[in-house]
Parts: sequence; C-alpha cells; structure tokens
Amino acid sequence: MAEVDESQFSIMSLEDELTCSICLSTFDCPVTIPCGHNFCQDCLLATWKESYSCPQCRTLFATRPELKKNTVLTAVVETFKVRSSKNEPNLTAEESQVKKKEILRCDTCMETEASKTCLTCMASYCEEHLRPHRENPIFRLHSLSEPVGDLLERICPDHHKLMELFCTQHDRPICSFCLQQVHKGCSFTTPDEQRSRKESDLRSNLGLLDGKIVKNETIIFEMKDMQNKLKDLATSRKRALTAEYQQMKEMLVQDEREALNAVDREVETGQTKLRVLMKKFGDNVDNMTKAKEEIHSLLSRSQTQAFLQAPFNLPQAINFEPYSPKISLDSKKVLASQAFAAALKQHLTEIFKQPVESRLPLNTPGSAYTTLWSTVGSPLGSGNLLEYEVESSPGHLKLPRSHSPGPQAKTAQKKKTPKPKPKNPQTTGDGMGDKNTGRSMENLLEFGGKPRGRTPAAEPKQKPETTDIPPDISTAEKRSELLKYGTVLTFNPRTAHKRIALTENFTKASVSDDHINYPDCPERFAVCSQVLASKGFSTGRHYWEVRLSSSNFVGIGLAYNSIDRKGPTSRLGRNAQSWCVEWFNVKLSVWHNSSETVLVNPNPKRVGVLLDCEAGTATFYNVADRAYPFHSFMFPFAQAVYPAFWIFSSGSFITLCKLQQ
Repeated sequence: MAEVDESQFSIMSLEDELTCSICLSTFDCPVTIPCGHNFCQDCLLATWKESYSCPQCRTLFATRPELKKNTVLTAVVETFKVRSSKNEPNLTAEESQVKKKEILRCDTCMETEASKTCLTCMASYCEEHLRPHRENPIFRLHSLSEPVGDLLERICPDHHKLMELFCTQHDRPICSFCLQQVHKGCSFTTPDEQRSRKESDLRSNLGLLDGKIVKNETIIFEMKDMQNKLKDLATSRKRALTAEYQQMKEMLVQDEREALNAVDREVETGQTKLRVLMKKFGDNVDNMTKAKEEIHSLLSRSQTQAFLQAPFNLPQAINFEPYSPKISLDSKKVLASQAFAAALKQHLTEIFKQPVESRLPLNTPGSAYTTLWSTVGSPLGSGNLLEYEVESSPGHLKLPRSHSPGPQAKTAQKKKTPKPKPKNPQTTGDGMGDKNTGRSMENLLEFGGKPRGRTPAAEPKQKPETTDIPPDISTAEKRSELLKYGTVLTFNPRTAHKRIALTENFTKASVSDDHINYPDCPERFAVCSQVLASKGFSTGRHYWEVRLSSSNFVGIGLAYNSIDRKGPTSRLGRNAQSWCVEWFNVKLSVWHNSSETVLVNPNPKRVGVLLDCEAGTATFYNVADRAYPFHSFMFPFAQAVYPAFWIFSSGSFITLCKLQQ
C-alpha cells in the first residue's frame, strides 16, 4: 500500500515538470530551445510570428533556432501518461450498473461472463462450458459467434428455428423454413445487409434534415434583422412626420396623431406577419430536430430486431420551402401623410402671411389649396399625392404633371409600338416570395414591388420605349468614329449613395462596406447604391466609355435629374425617368419603367455609350478592337439626361475611361 501511495506521489510530482508553460497541458512533441526551456512544438511556433524569443525567460534570438525533438523528455511523457491512465478514478455507480447490464452471462453456470454464443444450441457459454464445443468432434458443425443477447428474438415463432434471413418484400426476419413455405419466391437478404441499407437511408434523411434546419434558421435570422430594420425605418418616418407637424401642432394635432398611428399600424401589421411566419418556421425546426433525435436513437440501438422493426417517418416540414417576406412601410396612406404634411406646411406658411381678408379667395374652386384637399383629404382618394412638388419659391404648389400627349408624345406615336415586355420575374404583386437572395436587405425592403394603392388614374402605366438596334448600327463600328463625339465625365459626389466610394478624381466608383461620411443633401440617393455623372445632355451627340471590374451586379444607364432619390422606385429602370442596362449575376437585362427585357450577355469589360439627343437614341457597345452594339434605347428628351450608374456587388467598381483617339 505504501508503495502504491509513493508511486502515485512520484507521478503527481512529475506532472508540473511535464507541463508546457504555453498551453498548460502535458507536452506534445516537446522541443528544447538554446536557453534550455522546453515547449510543445506547435505551441512554440504559434508564438513565433515576427520575432524569436523564449516565452518563459524572454531570451531574444537573432535568428530562428533550429528545433529538434527532445527524445528523452518524450519517453518520460509517455511513461507518465501510461501510469496516469492506470490510476484513473473508478467508474461511477451508475456507469458500473450500465456496464453490468451489458455483460452477458453463461447460460450453464449463470455466473461467469459468456465467451461465445452457439447459434446451433441457441445458448451462450463461458470458456469452461465451451470446452465440449472446442474439443468434442460432435460439436464441430455448430456455429459459434460473439456473445449475442437477443437469442429469443431471433427464434422463429412458427418453426422455432434461427431467423438468419430477412424478407425484403414483407420487411420482416424469417428462418430457412419460412423461405421454403410462406415466403417462397420472396427476395431476401441477411439482417446485417438490411441494417446497412436502413442505416444508409436514415443517414441521408439526417443530411436532408440538417440542410432544412440550416435554411429555416437562416430565414429566421433574416426576419429578425428585418424586424430591426422595420423599427429603424419606423423611427425615421416618425421623426420626419413630427418635424413637419411641429410648426402647426395647434391646428393639426388630430391629423398628426392619425399619421403617426398609420405608421404604427403598418409596423404592427408587418411585425405580426413576421411573428406568425417565425413561429411557423420555429415549429418546423422543432419538428425536424425531434426527427433527428429519433434517427440518432434508432442508430444507437444495439438490438437488430428492435432496430429493424422501429417505424420512422420524416416530418411534413421538410416539404415546405422557407421564404423571407417583403414588408415595407411604403403604403399609400403613410407616403401620402408625409407628402401632405410637407406640402400643406409650405402652403399654410404663405397663407398665414396674408391678412385674414385675403385668405378667403384661396378657397375658391379650382385653386391649389382646394385641389390639394380634394386630392388627399380622404384616405381613399385616387389622386397621386407623391407627384405634388413644392417649388423653391415659397407659396407655390406645383400640381401633378399632365399626362396628356404633348408634341413629343405625338412624335412617339408615329414610332413602331414596341413588343410587350415580360414582367419582372424578381418581384410579385403582394411583395412576398422573392427568391432572389443576391439582393441586400435594403433592396429587399424597398423594392419588393410597387407601392400598393395606386390606381391607373393616378399614374398610367407607360410602356418602355425600347427598340431593337436600328439597321444602320447593327454591325460593328470603328471606335475612332465614335471617339469623335467623346466627352469627359466625372461622378457627381452630391448624388452618390453613402455606400459608393469615389476615388481617382471622381472617375472611379466602388461599393464600400461602411457608409461614407457624405453630407446630407436632396440630390443624394438614399436607398439604392447609385450615382449620377456631373453633367447632363439635351442636345448634340456624346460618347463615353466605362470599364467594369466584373459583369456582375452592376448597371449603366441614363436618367433625368428629376429621378426619385429616396422612394421605393428610385432604382434605375424601375421608373419612367430612367433607362438601364443591368448585369444581375450572369443575366443581362434592359430596364425601363419596371419592365425588363433579357438580352444575350456579351460579358464586356469595357462598355461604350453613344447618346444622340437629336435622334433620341442611346446605344450601348461592347468595346474591344471594334465597338459592337448590343442594345439601343429610343426615347423623347423631355429634359436633360444624365449618365447614371448602379453598383451592388461588394468589390465591384466602375471607372470612367479617358478617351484617346
């Protein structure tokens, strides 16, 4: 006893000496450095990044010392591990009980642990009682196997024979007599082979469940993030509405309260929908997790018969594909309340400057004041309040722009009517079920679909005036001929979205992960990562070229300066004020007024644009040794048009090229 205690004491005393001072564990491949200290090789190399010093005594080495394995210390560590394993504490009472239950006793003496099981005698024997089977020739033909604990379950209830086969047609174990009688002609295999097949099926189901759980958890994470964005967006809208109503609270307290409540109702509606979906997806995750636990439970069963007979069905949740809904606060009532507050405040400011006697004529039929109230006074009014604009001079309210055909519209009627464009496959009418995971969360919230509540009377749908390439430019152009109309362009920093970084004297635009500290101004795009050029054109011919880092999630187009900067339709090509050639993944499309036409993608590295204001065309070229046109827009110039650009993919950039003949 004293020797054991002394041995244990010597082992404990060695433990501190055999411990690495870096990882505080027993040495693993110990090495010795010139100062005499020992460390694990991997631990020491992890600390040597820029300089080489001893982690223990801080001795600095000019060059990296040559490391060699300390063989003596390695042998001591191995001896220490062997002796430590012999002195491990005994198993707990519960573990011992489980181990005892797994021990199979001899069927003859019922005391000694069984060594073999005779499948002919259908009994288990210890080494002493197994001697007749080993020494007596009579038992030579008996089949011995490792100890088996479920012998009774292996006996056929009909023929009292060992069920050493498995009928795949009836999905049950059978004996040789069953195969000759009831199961004659059935396909069969061994139980071990059948178990292997079932294990393979269950493992494939396990992989399917893992994939579905990951998808559901990802969607739940996206919806939680969307909840936070909804709260932030609601806070921003409330702040804007409160600022507009602050100067006229005494007159419009009730209207202010209703406007704020409208935002709250929209947020509550959106979050209620998200909560319902999140609960549904959460239940799906729980059901599939339970199915995983059942599979693990089946795979852990040691008794083959119970394993083969245990039923298992996949939950119905795996047949349901999770999706992330599109929810925004851009309902007609919310947008109308905000626009109405701005317009009415400006108009009332001018009215209050006048004497009381001079205000009465403003309420006569046909005046701007009366028109404003008749348009948006009712929540269900069909007028499009978003088209009202307040001019820079106070007191002037600009009414909606007329959609009646003017001189340019008459010219457009003479042109060939373009073919109907297919609907945008990336959006749906109810703003749900967008499968395009390449968009950012901002685009997911803002561009799920058009603002609901608009009627054809408020904003008539305009067909995009895109045409096929005219015959006179259907062949490759000499680049030198186009360079005659070359113009120098730079990006306008006052229009750049805060994720757009402008470098190289405002000729290179790229996407930044962090928002850039640009000053707030009305010209800046607030929703889409877009930027306009610094000058526009209304007469003459103009040509410019841009270099693309990659044809992936970028867009090149043209836009009027009146394009929306903050609304849900501010993206290029999703409104009547812009035209866009867009690369989205590997797909090339042209967009105008939310109508899309898919083209064959030439995958250009440099794109040229020829703008002919007199002819009303804009032609896009794939510039290589020559300029190859691949699309042309035709449209009337209602006002000056500006080169416009959209960049979404992180790492992508667009560079305005210097043109040289």
